[in-house]
Amino acid sequence: MRQTTGRFRGSRAIATAAAATLVALAVPACSAGADGTGDTPGAGSRAPAPTAVSPSPTPTGPPPSSYPLSTAPRTVPSVREHVPARGPGWKPAPGARVLVAPADSAALADEGKLLAGELGLGYAESDQSAPGDVQLDLAAQGSGPAESYTLTVEDGRVRITGPDEAGVFYGTRTLKQEIRGAGSAPEGTVKDAPAKPQRGLNLDIARKYFTPEWIEGRLREMADLKLNQLGLHFSDDQAFRIESATHPEIVSTPHLTKAEVRRINALAARLHIAVVPEIDSPGHLGAVLRVHPELQLRDAAGRAVKGAVDISNPASAKLVDDLLREYLPLFPAGAWHLGADEYQALVVRDPQASFPALASAARARYGPTARVQDLATGWLNDRAAVVRPSGKALKAWNDGFFRGGVAKAAADIQAEYWTGKEIGARPPLEYLDAGRKVVNLNDEYLYYVLGEPNQFTYPTGKRIYEQWTPLVLRGTTPVPARYDAQVLGGRLAVWCDLAASQTPDQVAAGIRLPLAALSQKLWDPRPPQAAWTDFQALAGRLTAQGASGGR
Repeated sequence: MRQTTGRFRGSRAIATAAAATLVALAVPACSAGADGTGDTPGAGSRAPAPTAVSPSPTPTGPPPSSYPLSTAPRTVPSVREHVPARGPGWKPAPGARVLVAPADSAALADEGKLLAGELGLGYAESDQSAPGDVQLDLAAQGSGPAESYTLTVEDGRVRITGPDEAGVFYGTRTLKQEIRGAGSAPEGTVKDAPAKPQRGLNLDIARKYFTPEWIEGRLREMADLKLNQLGLHFSDDQAFRIESATHPEIVSTPHLTKAEVRRINALAARLHIAVVPEIDSPGHLGAVLRVHPELQLRDAAGRAVKGAVDISNPASAKLVDDLLREYLPLFPAGAWHLGADEYQALVVRDPQASFPALASAARARYGPTARVQDLATGWLNDRAAVVRPSGKALKAWNDGFFRGGVAKAAADIQAEYWTGKEIGARPPLEYLDAGRKVVNLNDEYLYYVLGEPNQFTYPTGKRIYEQWTPLVLRGTTPVPARYDAQVLGGRLAVWCDLAASQTPDQVAAGIRLPLAALSQKLWDPRPPQAAWTDFQALAGRLTAQGASGGR
């Protein structure tokens, strides 16, 4: 993560943070169960309803033609297409069930049981629905884009289908919001899919410890917003926050145990959220260097460089690779963050003069014209080579990629663009023109830095909703639309530079509306259809704490 230096607004507040966005959607009927998602009623049973429910209309009611044409549901994020129809719609009723076909039970049982508990319905494995039931089905693979779904309300029933489990799950989130917001789901068909494949929160637990329960609360809120990625920055100058068997000496107190990390990952997987870990290197390793001073980078005058390991020392690479190999199996999701930002040897005017030992090592490895930046690029590529056999997508911060040079960063590493303020800053177009995939963590809009140091101000939902789009990668100006496919999405980033300035509850409240706005802009590519005040009020109705704070 970024250091809080005066040179530039550098303290990455990457947020992952706590998306306290849709707490209300975490339904009271769903008490915490062994799996962390809540107690689930058995087949055909009735869970206690969280709120009073009215019976669903029966076939003996008024004919559909007597009803006005339905209007699109109001959800966060908004649905992208609704085909209206005439009819009474659907609401939970006594005796109604969530059904999963026996053939789909291995894939969809978790989704079905969760929704049943949330709406106070029974659960059963059957493909024979009755009036009042909700049927979940997997559609044929390839029948729609990834994470898409179709939700149909007709004949007093609801049917949710999707080509993958995530799509069906997002359909259940839409139904849940419809009931929580309006009390019923409108007649007709919703066809929905995300605009961007990566949508989420980045959370700095190195500078500030967050409990497993707090992190799990954010995961549930993120899931209801259809966010699918939690970046976990757990190593920095201040602390190293996950239990280690290979290097227990570097672990800080308090920290997450591996059992707690597995629990977090298990819940995230059930909620279709990928937890993306980050061991930042070769900078931001102060917690490691406190117990391994022999790895410290020193300049030509012998002065220690904060947080930076000596990348010409093979022992530095060995320690970091030990940790990478240890944690790869602990995080089963499909991406890994390699860090690579703010290596202090490269934020001086003349790295070769300031760090002659690094310059000499660069020439020895890459030839007579090589520079310190080439040695740093080699470090990034070497760490990528350790992770790559796992099949995980690779990520690094944009200031870990350098202009020119002999060594080139591997083409499969995604650039997570956070700033253009560093020395030698490269504009987004340089990455895009080279064909590199980019993820948006623009520090002008998406950095929630505790204590607001270095001119940072807390991001607001209003500003994200009204001004930001995934194409606004740096500053306030979007890149041309022709690069849209290369921009994979974005995350709100919580950085805990002045850790004591907010409590965990304050962080959760502060990021609630920014996360809601982010989810809207990453899911639906259209300009917002509602004014901010209307969106804010809607998000307030769909969250436990409403729009308090107005952020």
